Amino acid sequence: MPTATSLSRQDWTDVALRALLTDGPDTVAVQPLARALGATKGSFYWHFRDRDDLLRAALDEWADRSTEQVIADLEAGGGTPELQLRALFGRVTEAATRHPGELRLLAGVGHPAVAEVVAATTRRRVSYVASLIRAAGVDRAEAGHRAVLAYATYLGFLQLAVAAPRTLPARRAGRARMLDEMVRITLA
Repeated sequence: MPTATSLSRQDWTDVALRALLTDGPDTVAVQPLARALGATKGSFYWHFRDRDDLLRAALDEWADRSTEQVIADLEAGGGTPELQLRALFGRVTEAATRHPGELRLLAGVGHPAVAEVVAATTRRRVSYVASLIRAAGVDRAEAGHRAVLAYATYLGFLQLAVAAPRTLPARRAGRARMLDEMVRITLA
């Protein structure tokens, strides 16, 4: 961990993002985060105007890591739209079982800053999934409907990962069958 004197804006953003995903937007507060970093509030104000500025930075970081970087990785990997969809579904379902914090963030949409970023991120994700479905030969309107259904399935998966993880396939073969079926239904 960096020393208090060498803390960067990114250090503060990372600790805020962890708090956001662990306990929601109300826990993104300067004093507890300063304690977690072993820093003073003065270090915080060197990098941020106020708490809302930090919250927005954490939300932007979440959107970038969980959406833009995932899309960039999939695009760099190439492959058919079907393979890209399977890779996407595999990546997000695996992440949901290991780090269910996204559900907590999505539940925090009562906070205006959270609602704004979650809505924009949701639109971006659905749009990207629709583009993969279109690339697989499905017309634009139908691809849009299927992308919404695929995203709703993802949200349901997140809920299961948190509320009833034993309902999800525990073995790799079971997860692989589930992912194959998700792609088959999405492109059927």
